[in-house]
Amino acid sequence: MKLRPEQLGQHLNKQLAPVYLIAGDEPLLVDEAADSVRRKAREAGVEERTSFMAEKDFDWQALSDSAASLSLFAQQRLVELRLPSAKPGREGSKALTDWAERPPEDHTLIVISGKLDRSQRNAKWVKALESAGVMVEVWPVPRHQLPQWVQQRMIAAGLQVSRDAARFIAERVEGNLLAAAQEIEKLRLLLGEGVVDDETVRGAVVDSARYDPFQLADAALAGQTARAVKILEGLHGEGVEPPLLVWVLAREIRAMADMASGLARGRRLDDVTRRVWASRRGLVEKALKRHNETRWLALLAEAGELDAMAKGARCGNPWDALQRLVMAISSVEAGRRLGLVA
Repeated sequence: MKLRPEQLGQHLNKQLAPVYLIAGDEPLLVDEAADSVRRKAREAGVEERTSFMAEKDFDWQALSDSAASLSLFAQQRLVELRLPSAKPGREGSKALTDWAERPPEDHTLIVISGKLDRSQRNAKWVKALESAGVMVEVWPVPRHQLPQWVQQRMIAAGLQVSRDAARFIAERVEGNLLAAAQEIEKLRLLLGEGVVDDETVRGAVVDSARYDPFQLADAALAGQTARAVKILEGLHGEGVEPPLLVWVLAREIRAMADMASGLARGRRLDDVTRRVWASRRGLVEKALKRHNETRWLALLAEAGELDAMAKGARCGNPWDALQRLVMAISSVEAGRRLGLVA
């Protein structure tokens, strides 16, 4: 049986199926769907939970053995299998198909999978799991629907807000549903339930943290060197770990390199920035004018070296290296002076 994520709760109010396949590449929604099955299992008397991660060298016999061992006991069990690649291979496909065709009594299987492509949806193991229980495919929320999603989630949290306030949060998180959920929970704790006006929402969101890693990236892209360095110093003072900052900056540099590559191959600016949020398009365009593809790739290589330093694999002070990288992103002159760009 196929269900949409929003139909899962109604289904679980009626029954607990022996098998669930939850697939998608939106971590928040996938995890929430799995959580709802876990809650129902606890309510149904499931007392123990066994988890497997089916990575490259996973021993599929362990899944079969768990089914056999469970049958020796009277208590109910929950078995979870995470399948990040959605490609179990021949052995895994057989193990999952065998389980679905003869589900062991007194326990429930949850398979949490990455996004399924067309061929994977028609795979034997997927069809077998779907026939034995419930398949839930989770899709990303389209950008134009994100304000509505945020507003509905805020209402569910007891916050009555306007669509403009929801749009403000949607633009801030730029499609990151987990960040949106965290922002909403933070607002609920700060403001309490009830009607909240737009200015209060904006003020709470902006003031909830003095410094923000994403503000650091935006300041660097906008060419605001002094502000970027100040934000970096503030983040250092607040105890933010360097690997997080490296990840944020590397993500932005990689995106800029991709867009610069498109420009170098004759694509129009409007085309390469089509997927950039309107609120950030101006600073992205400034950054694209500042550095060409070659420079962005050099900065990306530097971010890779910095990542190793931040994780202790290389010697050096990651905060000093972060400052050099931020300055090089925001200024060609600084980048040349520091030897990071030509």
